[in-house]
Amino acid sequence: MYEKEINKLKDLIQSHNNIVFFGGAGVSTESNIPDFRSSNGLFNQKLNRHFSPEEVVSFSFFVRYPEYFYEFYKDKLVYTDAKPNNAHKALAHLEKIGKLKAIVTQNIDGLHQMAGSKNVFELHGSVQRNYCTKCHKFFDLDYILNSDEIIPKCDECGSIIKPDVVLYEESLNDNVVNGAITAIKNADLLIVGGTSLVVYPAASFINYYKGKDLVIINKSSTSLDNKVSLKINAPIGEILNEAILK
Repeated sequence: MYEKEINKLKDLIQSHNNIVFFGGAGVSTESNIPDFRSSNGLFNQKLNRHFSPEEVVSFSFFVRYPEYFYEFYKDKLVYTDAKPNNAHKALAHLEKIGKLKAIVTQNIDGLHQMAGSKNVFELHGSVQRNYCTKCHKFFDLDYILNSDEIIPKCDECGSIIKPDVVLYEESLNDNVVNGAITAIKNADLLIVGGTSLVVYPAASFINYYKGKDLVIINKSSTSLDNKVSLKINAPIGEILNEAILK
């Protein structure tokens, strides 16, 4: 169905050797992780209480209502059964053969690393990492999920543990931001996938790209559709599987 577009994508990948991928929630929906803003997305779900999902994932809410935050977090943001899909696998392969230099992701699920990708800039953090808010001791996801209490506490100092996930009202990590921007600046091909480019400041990083060829693979339209070398309105796993793995 997308034979012409897939062949063009293959040609672009073949002719470039410093490729960067910038991805969003749509990359993981094929792993059965819901996105945020679609009609069935997390932010359009009704909660039992009068809080909105967007309120719950704010830093001030985490501080004020940690028990309810963690109930929501474990139920809606952690998917232990999720596995890398064809998009994650294709990108890992592209890195392995030396074509893909970096992945810049807005996702927090860790599926790119699970698929084998090494150079991943996680703009919004990861559920796989958790730190004590006082002594900063590291804890993995299993510790959070297997805690006897709803609010996981540090086994050293007893303080509350916070997921290494960027909540509303928090700033992005400077080192991650700088690494992502440098990778995008140096790219000779930027592939954007699974994102409508509406989440800022992450979406603004695309402006640092100075290369000639820009590819967007997304089921819905984006603000950059008129500036691309190639736009494919399709599920990203399907397209990358055909273009890279076959």
